Amino acid sequence: MDTTHTQALIGMVTVLGILVLLVLPSLIGIAHDRRVDRQIRQAQQARGEAVAQKSSSRSTVPSTAIWYADGRRSKKLVSS
Repeated sequence: MDTTHTQALIGMVTVLGILVLLVLPSLIGIAHDRRVDRQIRQAQQARGEAVAQKSSSRSTVPSTAIWYADGRRSKKLVSS
């Protein structure tokens, strides 16, 4: 191996090292996001099972106060 081959090898290793340093934080972030997504999915499934066991006695009809507030918000102001 002569000097040219050695320099080419050193250059290639340097470029690959820089590439790894640039890509590594992204790969770590992707792995972290996937782990968090998996934990959220497991928590939602556990919560869904707990909610499915408990029946709700609350009414789904909005109260009078909500109907009144919606009506008041929908009116447009008219300047004279």
